[in-house]
Amino acid sequence: MESFKFIRANDPRGAITSMTGGGAKIIAGGTNLVDLMKLNIERPAQLIDINGLKMQTIETLPNGTIKIGALVKNSDLAYHPLIMKNFPVLSEALLSGASAQLRNMATVGGNLLQRTRCPYFYDTAAPCNKRVPGSGCSAIDGYNRNNAVLGTSKYCIATHPSDMCVAMAALGAVIHVQGPAGPREIPFADFHLLPAQTPQYETTLKHDELITSVDIPPIPYAIRSHYLKVRDRASYEFALASAAVILDINGGRIKDARIALGGVGTKPWRSKLAEKVLTGAAANEQSYRTAAEAALSEAKPYKHNAFKIELAKRTLVHALTTVGGMS
Repeated sequence: MESFKFIRANDPRGAITSMTGGGAKIIAGGTNLVDLMKLNIERPAQLIDINGLKMQTIETLPNGTIKIGALVKNSDLAYHPLIMKNFPVLSEALLSGASAQLRNMATVGGNLLQRTRCPYFYDTAAPCNKRVPGSGCSAIDGYNRNNAVLGTSKYCIATHPSDMCVAMAALGAVIHVQGPAGPREIPFADFHLLPAQTPQYETTLKHDELITSVDIPPIPYAIRSHYLKVRDRASYEFALASAAVILDINGGRIKDARIALGGVGTKPWRSKLAEKVLTGAAANEQSYRTAAEAALSEAKPYKHNAFKIELAKRTLVHALTTVGGMS
Protein backbone atom coordinates (compact mmCIF):
# COMPACT_ATOMS: atom_id res chain seq x y z
CA MET A 1 0.00 0.00 0.00
CA GLU A 2 1.31 3.42 -0.95
CA SER A 3 1.14 6.56 1.16
CA PHE A 4 -1.86 8.86 0.80
CA LYS A 5 -3.44 11.93 2.34
CA PHE A 6 -6.47 11.36 4.59
CA ILE A 7 -9.12 14.00 5.22
CA ARG A 8 -12.60 14.03 6.76
CA ALA A 9 -15.38 15.81 4.91
CA ASN A 10 -17.80 17.90 6.98
CA ASP A 11 -20.44 18.31 4.27
CA PRO A 12 -21.17 17.04 0.74
CA ARG A 13 -19.84 20.20 -0.89
CA GLY A 14 -16.54 19.80 0.92
CA ALA A 15 -16.23 16.19 -0.19
CA ILE A 16 -16.95 17.15 -3.80
CA THR A 17 -14.43 20.02 -3.74
CA SER A 18 -11.78 17.65 -2.37
CA MET A 19 -12.31 15.32 -5.34
CA THR A 20 -11.68 18.02 -7.93
CA GLY A 21 -8.64 17.28 -10.06
CA GLY A 22 -8.69 13.52 -9.68
CA GLY A 23 -6.50 11.21 -7.63
CA ALA A 24 -8.94 11.10 -4.72
CA LYS A 25 -11.27 8.35 -3.52
CA ILE A 26 -14.26 8.44 -1.22
CA ILE A 27 -14.16 6.03 1.71
CA ALA A 28 -17.02 5.03 4.02
CA GLY A 29 -17.01 1.38 5.15
CA GLY A 30 -13.95 0.61 3.04
CA THR A 31 -14.78 -3.08 2.77
CA ASN A 32 -13.73 -3.26 -0.89
CA LEU A 33 -11.52 -0.21 -1.37
CA VAL A 34 -9.06 -1.02 1.42
CA ASP A 35 -8.49 -4.52 0.03
CA LEU A 36 -7.79 -3.05 -3.40
CA MET A 37 -5.36 -0.55 -1.91
CA LYS A 38 -3.47 -3.29 -0.08
CA LEU A 39 -2.98 -5.07 -3.41
CA ASN A 40 -1.92 -1.84 -5.19
CA ILE A 41 -4.89 -2.09 -7.55
CA GLU A 42 -6.27 1.19 -6.24
CA ARG A 43 -3.65 3.87 -5.51
CA PRO A 44 -5.46 7.02 -4.42
CA ALA A 45 -3.36 10.05 -3.56
CA GLN A 46 -6.08 11.13 -1.16
CA LEU A 47 -8.85 9.43 0.81
CA ILE A 48 -11.92 11.44 1.74
CA ASP A 49 -13.79 10.04 4.74
CA ILE A 50 -17.51 10.84 4.42
CA ASN A 51 -18.77 8.99 7.49
CA GLY A 52 -19.56 12.31 9.17
CA LEU A 53 -22.08 13.32 6.50
CA LYS A 54 -25.78 13.10 7.31
CA MET A 55 -26.74 10.33 4.89
CA GLN A 56 -27.68 7.50 7.26
CA THR A 57 -31.48 7.66 7.23
CA ILE A 58 -34.23 5.58 5.62
CA GLU A 59 -37.48 7.48 5.12
CA THR A 60 -40.77 7.30 3.26
CA LEU A 61 -41.47 10.28 1.02
CA PRO A 62 -45.02 11.67 0.54
CA ASN A 63 -45.42 9.81 -2.77
CA GLY A 64 -44.53 6.47 -1.17
CA THR A 65 -40.95 6.35 -2.41
CA ILE A 66 -38.41 4.93 0.05
CA LYS A 67 -35.36 7.20 0.28
CA ILE A 68 -32.19 5.43 1.45
CA GLY A 69 -29.15 7.47 2.46
CA ALA A 70 -25.87 6.46 0.83
CA LEU A 71 -24.27 5.84 4.23
CA VAL A 72 -26.93 3.43 5.47
CA LYS A 73 -25.20 0.21 6.48
CA ASN A 74 -26.14 -2.93 4.56
CA SER A 75 -27.25 -4.65 7.76
CA ASP A 76 -29.45 -1.72 8.81
CA LEU A 77 -31.14 -1.70 5.41
CA ALA A 78 -31.63 -5.45 5.38
CA TYR A 79 -33.32 -5.49 8.77
CA HIS A 80 -35.34 -2.29 8.42
CA PRO A 81 -39.06 -3.06 8.96
CA LEU A 82 -40.13 -1.16 5.82
CA ILE A 83 -37.73 -3.13 3.65
CA MET A 84 -38.45 -6.51 5.20
CA LYS A 85 -42.21 -6.04 4.82
CA ASN A 86 -42.53 -4.24 1.48
CA PHE A 87 -39.36 -5.27 -0.40
CA PRO A 88 -38.30 -8.72 0.84
CA VAL A 89 -36.26 -9.23 -2.33
CA LEU A 90 -33.89 -6.46 -1.22
CA SER A 91 -33.60 -7.68 2.37
CA GLU A 92 -32.88 -11.22 1.19
CA ALA A 93 -30.28 -10.04 -1.32
CA LEU A 94 -28.42 -8.04 1.31
CA LEU A 95 -28.45 -10.87 3.83
CA SER A 96 -27.10 -13.33 1.25
CA GLY A 97 -23.97 -11.22 0.72
CA ALA A 98 -20.63 -11.19 2.55
CA SER A 99 -20.70 -11.82 6.31
CA ALA A 100 -22.46 -10.16 9.23
CA GLN A 101 -19.28 -8.29 10.13
CA LEU A 102 -18.88 -6.89 6.62
CA ARG A 103 -22.58 -6.01 6.34
CA ASN A 104 -22.22 -4.01 9.54
CA MET A 105 -19.51 -1.89 7.88
CA ALA A 106 -20.49 -1.80 4.19
CA THR A 107 -22.70 1.06 2.98
CA VAL A 108 -25.35 1.31 0.30
CA GLY A 109 -23.27 3.79 -1.71
CA GLY A 110 -20.19 1.59 -1.50
CA ASN A 111 -22.17 -1.48 -2.52
CA LEU A 112 -23.23 0.31 -5.69
CA LEU A 113 -19.56 0.88 -6.55
CA GLN A 114 -17.95 -2.40 -5.52
CA ARG A 115 -15.66 -3.88 -8.12
CA THR A 116 -15.44 -7.32 -9.69
CA ARG A 117 -13.84 -10.26 -7.91
CA CYS A 118 -12.40 -11.69 -11.14
CA PRO A 119 -9.12 -13.34 -10.05
CA TYR A 120 -7.21 -11.82 -12.94
CA PHE A 121 -8.30 -8.34 -11.89
CA TYR A 122 -6.81 -9.06 -8.46
CA ASP A 123 -3.60 -10.56 -9.90
CA THR A 124 -1.42 -7.57 -10.79
CA ALA A 125 0.93 -9.86 -12.73
CA ALA A 126 -1.86 -10.81 -15.17
CA PRO A 127 -3.08 -8.66 -18.07
CA CYS A 128 -6.44 -7.05 -17.26
CA ASN A 129 -8.14 -4.31 -19.23
CA LYS A 130 -9.91 -3.05 -16.11
CA ARG A 131 -6.60 -2.38 -14.37
CA VAL A 132 -4.45 -1.53 -17.38
CA PRO A 133 -6.54 -0.57 -20.43
CA GLY A 134 -5.23 -2.21 -23.59
CA SER A 135 -3.30 -4.97 -21.79
CA GLY A 136 -5.83 -7.71 -22.60
CA CYS A 137 -8.31 -9.93 -20.76
CA SER A 138 -6.68 -12.97 -19.17
CA ALA A 139 -10.03 -14.50 -18.25
CA ILE A 140 -11.21 -15.08 -21.81
CA ASP A 141 -8.67 -17.85 -22.44
CA GLY A 142 -7.96 -18.54 -18.77
CA TYR A 143 -9.84 -20.19 -15.94
CA ASN A 144 -13.19 -18.41 -16.33
CA ARG A 145 -15.55 -20.58 -14.26
CA ASN A 146 -16.84 -17.62 -12.24
CA ASN A 147 -16.95 -15.12 -15.08
CA ALA A 148 -19.91 -13.67 -16.95
CA VAL A 149 -21.97 -15.06 -19.82
CA LEU A 150 -24.15 -11.97 -20.39
CA GLY A 151 -22.97 -8.53 -21.47
CA THR A 152 -19.43 -9.64 -22.22
CA SER A 153 -17.06 -8.30 -24.86
CA LYS A 154 -13.69 -9.32 -26.26
CA TYR A 155 -12.17 -6.84 -23.81
CA CYS A 156 -13.70 -8.13 -20.56
CA ILE A 157 -15.86 -10.92 -19.15
CA ALA A 158 -15.68 -9.96 -15.46
CA THR A 159 -18.82 -10.64 -13.42
CA HIS A 160 -20.47 -7.90 -11.39
CA PRO A 161 -20.31 -9.06 -7.75
CA SER A 162 -23.16 -7.32 -5.92
CA ASP A 163 -26.27 -9.06 -4.60
CA MET A 164 -27.92 -5.82 -3.48
CA CYS A 165 -27.58 -4.35 -6.96
CA VAL A 166 -29.48 -7.25 -8.54
CA ALA A 167 -32.45 -6.54 -6.29
CA MET A 168 -32.12 -2.79 -6.90
CA ALA A 169 -32.16 -3.45 -10.66
CA ALA A 170 -35.40 -5.40 -10.38
CA LEU A 171 -36.93 -2.66 -8.22
CA GLY A 172 -36.03 0.06 -10.73
CA ALA A 173 -34.21 2.15 -8.15
CA VAL A 174 -33.03 5.70 -8.83
CA ILE A 175 -29.59 6.88 -7.69
CA HIS A 176 -29.11 10.47 -6.54
CA VAL A 177 -25.68 12.05 -6.92
CA GLN A 178 -24.24 15.48 -6.33
CA GLY A 179 -21.35 17.14 -8.13
CA PRO A 180 -19.90 20.55 -8.95
CA ALA A 181 -22.77 21.19 -11.38
CA GLY A 182 -25.38 20.30 -8.77
CA PRO A 183 -27.56 17.23 -8.13
CA ARG A 184 -28.74 14.74 -10.72
CA GLU A 185 -30.70 11.49 -10.83
CA ILE A 186 -29.51 8.32 -12.53
CA PRO A 187 -31.97 5.49 -13.28
CA PHE A 188 -30.49 2.26 -11.98
CA ALA A 189 -30.44 0.69 -15.44
CA ASP A 190 -28.17 3.51 -16.64
CA PHE A 191 -25.73 3.53 -13.71
CA HIS A 192 -23.58 0.47 -14.43
CA LEU A 193 -21.86 0.22 -17.81
CA LEU A 194 -21.24 -2.76 -20.04
CA PRO A 195 -17.51 -3.35 -20.67
CA ALA A 196 -17.67 -2.92 -24.46
CA GLN A 197 -14.24 -1.52 -25.48
CA THR A 198 -13.66 0.39 -22.24
CA PRO A 199 -14.06 -1.97 -19.25
CA GLN A 200 -12.10 0.41 -17.03
CA TYR A 201 -15.23 2.57 -16.91
CA GLU A 202 -17.76 0.74 -14.76
CA THR A 203 -20.41 3.37 -13.92
CA THR A 204 -21.71 6.69 -15.18
CA LEU A 205 -20.66 8.37 -11.93
CA LYS A 206 -18.16 11.15 -12.64
CA HIS A 207 -14.90 11.29 -10.69
CA ASP A 208 -16.05 14.40 -8.78
CA GLU A 209 -19.59 13.23 -8.00
CA LEU A 210 -20.85 11.85 -4.71
CA ILE A 211 -23.69 9.34 -4.28
CA THR A 212 -26.08 10.83 -1.73
CA SER A 213 -29.10 8.50 -1.71
CA VAL A 214 -31.06 5.81 -3.51
CA ASP A 215 -34.82 5.91 -4.11
CA ILE A 216 -37.00 2.83 -4.38
CA PRO A 217 -40.27 3.74 -6.14
CA PRO A 218 -43.54 2.51 -4.64
CA ILE A 219 -44.32 -0.97 -5.99
CA PRO A 220 -47.28 -2.35 -4.01
CA TYR A 221 -46.83 -5.87 -5.36
CA ALA A 222 -43.13 -5.99 -4.41
CA ILE A 223 -44.29 -7.62 -1.21
CA ARG A 224 -44.48 -10.73 -3.42
CA SER A 225 -40.78 -11.00 -4.22
CA HIS A 226 -37.77 -13.21 -3.61
CA TYR A 227 -34.00 -13.31 -4.06
CA LEU A 228 -32.40 -16.69 -4.70
CA LYS A 229 -28.63 -17.12 -4.73
CA VAL A 230 -26.74 -20.24 -5.82
CA ARG A 231 -23.09 -20.46 -4.76
CA ASP A 232 -20.31 -22.91 -4.01
CA ARG A 233 -20.77 -22.66 -0.25
CA ALA A 234 -23.58 -21.56 2.03
CA SER A 235 -22.09 -18.27 3.23
CA TYR A 236 -19.46 -15.62 2.48
CA GLU A 237 -19.39 -16.49 -1.20
CA PHE A 238 -20.26 -14.72 -4.44
CA ALA A 239 -23.06 -15.97 -6.67
CA LEU A 240 -22.60 -18.45 -9.46
CA ALA A 241 -26.14 -17.47 -10.40
CA SER A 242 -28.86 -15.51 -8.65
CA ALA A 243 -32.33 -14.22 -9.43
CA ALA A 244 -34.41 -11.34 -8.09
CA VAL A 245 -38.09 -11.87 -8.84
CA ILE A 246 -41.09 -9.60 -8.29
CA LEU A 247 -44.53 -10.67 -9.53
CA ASP A 248 -47.98 -9.10 -9.63
CA ILE A 249 -50.45 -11.98 -9.94
CA ASN A 250 -54.24 -11.84 -10.15
CA GLY A 251 -56.48 -14.82 -10.83
CA GLY A 252 -53.58 -17.08 -11.67
CA ARG A 253 -52.18 -14.75 -14.34
CA ILE A 254 -49.14 -12.51 -14.17
CA LYS A 255 -50.08 -8.83 -14.56
CA ASP A 256 -46.52 -7.54 -14.22
CA ALA A 257 -43.05 -8.95 -13.59
CA ARG A 258 -39.65 -7.64 -12.59
CA ILE A 259 -36.71 -9.96 -13.24
CA ALA A 260 -32.99 -9.45 -12.63
CA LEU A 261 -30.07 -11.89 -12.63
CA GLY A 262 -26.76 -11.89 -10.78
CA GLY A 263 -23.58 -13.93 -11.01
CA VAL A 264 -23.88 -14.20 -14.79
CA GLY A 265 -23.67 -10.63 -16.08
CA THR A 266 -21.02 -7.97 -16.40
CA LYS A 267 -23.52 -5.66 -14.69
CA PRO A 268 -26.66 -6.29 -12.61
CA TRP A 269 -28.80 -7.89 -15.31
CA ARG A 270 -32.42 -6.73 -15.64
CA SER A 271 -34.10 -9.07 -18.11
CA LYS A 272 -36.76 -7.25 -20.11
CA LEU A 273 -37.04 -10.33 -22.33
CA ALA A 274 -38.12 -12.51 -19.42
CA GLU A 275 -40.50 -9.84 -18.15
CA LYS A 276 -42.16 -9.60 -21.57
CA VAL A 277 -42.69 -13.36 -21.67
CA LEU A 278 -44.24 -13.40 -18.21
CA THR A 279 -46.55 -10.40 -18.51
CA GLY A 280 -50.04 -11.71 -19.25
CA ALA A 281 -48.99 -15.35 -18.97
CA ALA A 282 -50.34 -17.96 -16.60
CA ALA A 283 -48.37 -18.41 -13.39
CA ASN A 284 -47.17 -21.92 -14.10
CA GLU A 285 -44.04 -23.93 -14.76
CA GLN A 286 -44.26 -23.61 -18.54
CA SER A 287 -44.35 -19.81 -18.35
CA TYR A 288 -41.44 -19.79 -15.93
CA ARG A 289 -39.33 -22.05 -18.12
CA THR A 290 -40.10 -19.99 -21.22
CA ALA A 291 -39.09 -16.84 -19.35
CA ALA A 292 -35.84 -18.46 -18.22
CA GLU A 293 -35.00 -19.45 -21.79
CA ALA A 294 -35.62 -15.85 -22.88
CA ALA A 295 -33.50 -14.44 -20.05
CA LEU A 296 -30.47 -16.48 -21.12
CA SER A 297 -31.09 -16.42 -24.88
CA GLU A 298 -28.19 -14.00 -25.48
CA ALA A 299 -25.74 -15.73 -23.14
CA LYS A 300 -22.26 -16.51 -24.45
CA PRO A 301 -20.44 -19.36 -22.71
CA TYR A 302 -16.68 -19.64 -22.28
CA LYS A 303 -14.56 -22.74 -21.74
CA HIS A 304 -15.19 -23.25 -18.03
CA ASN A 305 -18.51 -21.48 -17.38
CA ALA A 306 -21.00 -22.92 -19.87
CA PHE A 307 -22.74 -24.63 -16.93
CA LYS A 308 -23.83 -21.20 -15.68
CA ILE A 309 -26.41 -20.85 -18.44
CA GLU A 310 -28.45 -23.86 -17.35
CA LEU A 311 -27.81 -23.05 -13.70
CA ALA A 312 -29.16 -19.53 -14.14
CA LYS A 313 -32.26 -20.85 -15.92
CA ARG A 314 -32.99 -23.28 -13.09
CA THR A 315 -32.31 -20.60 -10.48
CA LEU A 316 -34.80 -18.26 -12.14
CA VAL A 317 -37.46 -20.98 -12.49
CA HIS A 318 -37.05 -21.88 -8.82
CA ALA A 319 -37.34 -18.23 -7.74
CA LEU A 320 -40.42 -17.71 -9.92
CA THR A 321 -42.02 -20.82 -8.50
CA THR A 322 -41.33 -19.65 -4.97
CA VAL A 323 -43.00 -16.29 -5.64
CA GLY A 324 -45.74 -17.22 -8.09
CA GLY A 325 -46.55 -20.81 -7.26
CA MET A 326 -48.34 -22.95 -9.85
CA SER A 327 -51.79 -22.11 -11.20
